[in-house]
Amino acid sequence: MIDYGKVRSTVKPDEIVIDEFSVWQYTDIQEVSENVGEENEFVGYEFNMVQYDKNEFILKQAKENAELSEQITQTQIALTEVYEMMA
Repeated sequence: MIDYGKVRSTVKPDEIVIDEFSVWQYTDIQEVSENVGEENEFVGYEFNMVQYDKNEFILKQAKENAELSEQITQTQIALTEVYEMMA
């Protein structure tokens, strides 16, 4: 993973871009406008940019999905206990 931090572009990126070798993830995409000088004005987008190796991204997604699945299971158990207490 390479975290490029905040970057700017005049083109709004998609949230995820996949190329031959990498997965690029763009987050916190915001429109920006800034006067640089009397005649120069930047109008574009600012966002966080992270590049992942494809295998690294797949493992990251699998881990996040497993954590989400565990949270859903815990929520279902808690709801079942609440329903049983109400009965």
